[in-house]
Amino acid sequence: MKADGVTVIGLGPMGRAMVRTFLAAGRPTRVWNRTQARADELVGAGAVRAATAADAVSASELVVLSLTDYQAMYDILGDTGSALAGRVVVNLSSDTPDATRAAADWLGDRGAELVAGGVLASADMVGADGASVLYSGSRQAFDAHEPTLAAIGRPEYLGADHGLAQLHYQAQLQVFLTTLAAYLQSFAMFAAAGIPAQEFLARAAPGEDVAALLPDAARAVDEGEYPGELANVLMMGATADHVVGANSGMGLDTALPAAIKSLYDRAIVRGHGQDGWASLAEVIRRP
Repeated sequence: MKADGVTVIGLGPMGRAMVRTFLAAGRPTRVWNRTQARADELVGAGAVRAATAADAVSASELVVLSLTDYQAMYDILGDTGSALAGRVVVNLSSDTPDATRAAADWLGDRGAELVAGGVLASADMVGADGASVLYSGSRQAFDAHEPTLAAIGRPEYLGADHGLAQLHYQAQLQVFLTTLAAYLQSFAMFAAAGIPAQEFLARAAPGEDVAALLPDAARAVDEGEYPGELANVLMMGATADHVVGANSGMGLDTALPAAIKSLYDRAIVRGHGQDGWASLAEVIRRP
């Protein structure tokens, strides 16, 4: 077993990108996937195909997983027997912080160490300058393999709690997915009005005004104090109601804007009407 070698299990678009990056960095790379044909191109590029998942795990001290979720890890590694002993499993699959902590215990019972991760890059950006990867878990295990992991993106170690990487990762995805959905809702409004959605692009990107609001909002949430002199919940809630009405009047699905409005409605019921809009966090934190 070569100390600088790596095994990659899971050869979807992200997994294949990681393998190509490891190979370009000169790392001996063993690969395995349930659909074996996905490895053909990578084998042609220099990767070594493992016959079984157990063989793949046995081949390298560092085992990188790029799977749909943590259940897939159990499905694949559950039959590898003693092969996991002594391995560092870097799981870059998406799941919850609690699922990640449970996986750390499961691997620990089998003699392996989990380093959890979240890749902040699309498959075509893996290995590029803008790619970064969040990690949490054993500092010793992370440090031992950081030179190899650095090939796929700038590593950022968050702490020993295995759930930290997924906490940060899912919070990032929450902003990403919600923002994309909001843009599509606005595009649909233009389309419903018979106006090309592209005409909205000039004012679609989040401006500096949004970015400027975030530090004060984060501070308010941390301190639990929500001054409302500039934009209180009653005022913002009225705006949210108008947004729902505009979408409804155009015959569009209102699930997304109605969900936002519901936060304002509940905040008002709880007595936050004169507080700043960041007090919606109290509704979110205490449903």
